[in-house]
Amino acid sequence: MDLFEHQARELFDSYGVLVPPAEVARTAPEARAAAARLGGRVVVKGQVKTGGRGKAGGVKMAADPAAAELTARQILGMAIKGHMARSVMLAQPVEVAEEYYVSYALDRACGTFLAIASAEGGMDIEDVAAARPDAVARIPIDPGEGVTEAVARRIADAAHLPADVVPTLRALWRVMAAEDALLVEVNPLVRTADGVIVALDGKVTLDDNARYRQGRWGVGEEYGNGHPGGGALGEAEGAGRAGGVGGAGEVSADVLERTAAAKGLNYVKLDGEVGVIGNGAGLVMSTLDVVAGCGARPANFLDIGGGASAQVMADGLTVVLADPAVRSVLVNVFGGITACDAVAHGIVAALERVRLTKPLVVRLDGNNAERGRAVLDEYPHPLLHRADTMDAAAKRAAELAANVGA
Repeated sequence: MDLFEHQARELFDSYGVLVPPAEVARTAPEARAAAARLGGRVVVKGQVKTGGRGKAGGVKMAADPAAAELTARQILGMAIKGHMARSVMLAQPVEVAEEYYVSYALDRACGTFLAIASAEGGMDIEDVAAARPDAVARIPIDPGEGVTEAVARRIADAAHLPADVVPTLRALWRVMAAEDALLVEVNPLVRTADGVIVALDGKVTLDDNARYRQGRWGVGEEYGNGHPGGGALGEAEGAGRAGGVGGAGEVSADVLERTAAAKGLNYVKLDGEVGVIGNGAGLVMSTLDVVAGCGARPANFLDIGGGASAQVMADGLTVVLADPAVRSVLVNVFGGITACDAVAHGIVAALERVRLTKPLVVRLDGNNAERGRAVLDEYPHPLLHRADTMDAAAKRAAELAANVGA
């Protein structure tokens, strides 16, 4: 579960990491009032759970409260990488002398945590890492030891950070450990003109598996995925009704992910145009790779798990097709305990409930695959396509997506 920047900053502040004074506004008049309270000149930042806001025009300086109101009006409602800015954060600007990059992340491959740091932070940190890997230090962190004074100094030395960053490195680790985070990132962490270390931006991803022991998570719509029956569900379903499922109405990634969670689906919004539905995380991940290998980009990850009933399939299609970026959908199912003919009947029943407006490619394999394929072959829907192999299905979905976008 990703936090908005203002939530990450609130966490940082509670653990002793310095952040500039800031307020959140949901309307342009609120932004004007907040700017006045913050001293007039402010940075206006769209609140979306993705990077690249600055390059997309979602971060701007405003010279006074009137300019802050105008700027907020421009940013509110802006779509940035599929995420809609429904609020803005206004922060007091600081005079920056140096910019650094610091993050802690879970390294699943090694079964430990990783500190990543650089003395060259800022918007171009990805370019720095690609062009000069030696400018970015990567230090394994033992979860049992954590970031002690000695470990923090080792991180600072490896990344060529000044010694006075060490207390901030330790504080950010406390956020990571105490909040059950998978990622804590600050870019940029800056030294101001008067020598103070301040976090100007923040990204925090929390581990959903630890929700049961993190009481404040999920309180209010802003905290991530919401709950069944919450406002997010109504938002996405309302968008589907207004424009037809798969229509052009703007639906943010946050709303789609909350809606899927409310329906008990494992869904992650991506940046592509081929919607992907499968049963089992491994199969879905493989499908994403095959789609990419066919020259298309996956629009999402959606794992329906072991069930493929009509309701589950209808819920999955509703969520995937509610994304206006989707141009085709690929359903890739391997029948095990659930037989393919039962899956096929579920798909047919789902198509009676869901208004299909984009091509749908289905690949069935495994238990009772031939029966399942026959069920689909007998169903006369002009947008339904079937393929026998995963490669063929991915290729067909990619071709159909290209044609829809042409």
